Amino acid sequence: MALIDRFIIEFDAALRSVVGGAHAHRPTPGSDVQSTALLDVKEREHAAGLMRVNHVGEVCAQALYQSQKLVARNPEIRQMLDHSGQEEMDHLAWCETRLQELGSHTSYLNPIWYAGSFAIGLAAGLAGDKWSLGFVAETEKQVEDHLESHLQKLPVEDERSRAIVDQMRIDEIEHGQAAISAGGAVLPEPIQKLMQAMSKVMTSTAYKI
Repeated sequence: MALIDRFIIEFDAALRSVVGGAHAHRPTPGSDVQSTALLDVKEREHAAGLMRVNHVGEVCAQALYQSQKLVARNPEIRQMLDHSGQEEMDHLAWCETRLQELGSHTSYLNPIWYAGSFAIGLAAGLAGDKWSLGFVAETEKQVEDHLESHLQKLPVEDERSRAIVDQMRIDEIEHGQAAISAGGAVLPEPIQKLMQAMSKVMTSTAYKI
């Protein structure tokens, strides 16, 4: 693929991450379930807040994978990151669609989330492939835990959101395992704690804004 073509594809992905309009290559999980009508106003707002947080997580994932691909040394690792990034784009589209169905919106701070995550991913990638992969593995582990908690917090009647979150969780586990199998190093505990603290700030903010 020509460099200019690759640039156009990556720029389009970045733009869709920030302003919306992501396209999924896989059908939306739970698309055969119509549960929105069963939710009262408070439940719908709560579900929307959680799905907005999930959408922000996918905005960050796009930025991380794009920046890490830029500086990956090994072509096979770059290909692996590209594959995971494509599945994360499905997640982005699913969450965006669900937010629209819930009558809500994506985070107004998406440009900030994207820019910050791109810088972090670039730094991880520049540290070397094993640390870059280790960062992916730790990120996906924390995202898995985060999605698991959302399955407990989402309204029981919101089967559609729950189906989306569960499939996202399955994919994140696979991405993390792929990064470990490719040689990802275990990150030092202080970095893991810092990542957790940053995630808490993001989730608490994105739930409302």
